[in-house]
Amino acid sequence: MDFKILKKSKRSKARLGILKTSHGEIETPSFVPVATQAVVKTLTSEEAKAAGCQILISNTFHLHLKPGEKLVKAGGSIHKFMNWDRPLMTDSGGFQVFSLGFGKDLGIGKILKTKGLEKVLLGQQPQNIKITDNGVWFRSPVNGEKLFIGPKESIKIQEALGADIIFAFDECTPPNANYEYTKKSLEKTHRWATECLKNKKSQQALFGIVQGGKFKDLRIESAKFIANLPFDGFGIGGEFGDSKNLMIKMIDWVIKELSENKPRHLLGIGHPEDILKIIKSGIDTFDCVMPTHYARHGVAFTEKGRLNMNKSAFLKDKNPLDKKCGCDVCQNYSRNYITHLLKAKEITALRLLTFHNLYFFNSLVEKIREKIKRGEI
Repeated sequence: MDFKILKKSKRSKARLGILKTSHGEIETPSFVPVATQAVVKTLTSEEAKAAGCQILISNTFHLHLKPGEKLVKAGGSIHKFMNWDRPLMTDSGGFQVFSLGFGKDLGIGKILKTKGLEKVLLGQQPQNIKITDNGVWFRSPVNGEKLFIGPKESIKIQEALGADIIFAFDECTPPNANYEYTKKSLEKTHRWATECLKNKKSQQALFGIVQGGKFKDLRIESAKFIANLPFDGFGIGGEFGDSKNLMIKMIDWVIKELSENKPRHLLGIGHPEDILKIIKSGIDTFDCVMPTHYARHGVAFTEKGRLNMNKSAFLKDKNPLDKKCGCDVCQNYSRNYITHLLKAKEITALRLLTFHNLYFFNSLVEKIREKIKRGEI
């Protein structure tokens, strides 16, 4: 992997770059759609390309469960397996430590929206997983089998999958974790980061992950620690407090400590209203399930906001989803048709909305790249 900065903004921390991999180049900043189980849900790989996707990220934990990394490797690695000849990332499984643990227990996400939750305290364990100094014990959501993933196991799985960019195994802490819990967790994450580097045998690019929760001193400590290790790039992970404004502050704390000549990836964040802010903060790539997840619930993203296409009012609307959108869906299909498909429970509606939403997100980031080129951002 090679990363080259082409232009730095004079107005913000935004920058243009080229990220080169053995499966092609990515113009940064770039949105990274999620292909959890080696597929962008409802789309073929050809359709994902047509929607403007430069790179995808797949889920190590779920691919380990099914079909298993050995089968993927036997199929010629994940690229050949899913017929995707562009760059790919795999996460480490660290996010599942949160999502299947405290996230599931408490019904919370990476940004705390529920006020008044009790703090997660030092020594506390989630109900369904067990976090140890060496790794994490899970119960398989598929068959209930007991599974263990630590830094060594995560790297081994990711090497077998064969993505261009892989991530170090970490603990993603819940947003209501107290200082003592977060500090102890950070010590584990740092220890696991060094173990990931020791265990990697492939030529894949390995990104280290900065954690530390909402605590400024821990975030800075983590950024300095990860920046001083020989990682090829950086992921900024974990929870982001209880507001979007705090998230931007946290990114700023971290960016100041990271090597400028290496790519920075923001894990699991990318609402349309956040994208410009995070790019102006100095983020090069970022992944988010928003466009695909919302599409499967009947929601389209447009220049004028979100449209809930489940509403019967759209049955009389002959307009495209977005008059200013150049995607094939907006050129060929109307709102009333898509709403009809949703009400008829036809799965084609989900495909049309997914394609449009991905095109919308990718076009939004492309327009931001153009503005950085012109010196407007």
